[in-house]
Amino acid sequence: MTQGPVASSNEFAPFLDKLADAASAAIMPHFRQAFAVDNKRQAGFDPVTVADRNGETAMRALINGTYPAHGILGEEHGPENLDAENVWVLDPIDGTRAFITGLPTWGTLIGLRTSGKPGLGMMAQPFIGERFGGDCETAWYEGPLGKSALKSRPCSRLEEATIFTTTPALFDETERAAYDRVEAAARLARYGTDCYAYCMVAAGHGDAVIESGLQAYDIVALVPIIEGAGGVVTTWTGGSPSDGGQIVASGDPRLHEILLRELSRAA
Repeated sequence: MTQGPVASSNEFAPFLDKLADAASAAIMPHFRQAFAVDNKRQAGFDPVTVADRNGETAMRALINGTYPAHGILGEEHGPENLDAENVWVLDPIDGTRAFITGLPTWGTLIGLRTSGKPGLGMMAQPFIGERFGGDCETAWYEGPLGKSALKSRPCSRLEEATIFTTTPALFDETERAAYDRVEAAARLARYGTDCYAYCMVAAGHGDAVIESGLQAYDIVALVPIIEGAGGVVTTWTGGSPSDGGQIVASGDPRLHEILLRELSRAA
């Protein structure tokens, strides 16, 4: 079965593009337009917009109409049939802060957990026209640069690594100390890239992503892309990333072991 430029053995792989198309049609009319921004938190700022809600509604309708026995876990509209073998994990706009400020570094995350494990995922960016997909065994890209397989790059030393995090403000005091040690040793650090950071690691343009406080819908779609490109995604203690939390993703398993040694003390 063909998905993008590579063959995927996952029967649901072609459905990723249909979901991405549905989300794009609902979201793009609002990008860089005037819209209300609501805050989901009483303390702090967690923005949500009509584009977030409409994007998820469109994907849910397509899933329910095509695979009514499947479950859904979405950021905006909650859980549905979570006991199903196959559960779609959706974040219509990962990077809403980027979205509301007109930056194109947000993406639609579409993940599929089968028997509790991430097995299929896509990050779609409709403004730029890029899609990154994976099934834990293979990973692929389709966009302005054409179609290609994704392959993470070798990096066995932290001193040679480019690392990403959305912002160091994500971390509590203990986590921040551990992250700062890693950043101080790394070659380069980049902030504010949300889901794009993981895709750049899968594509071989960066080496690791370090984050904390993630929900399942922030990471499930990205795990199959990283793993399919040859990388590793775990919690800071080396556990399953399926439920989010403290997450580290690396393009090279050797670098991942180094990062786990540094981060596990703060887990």
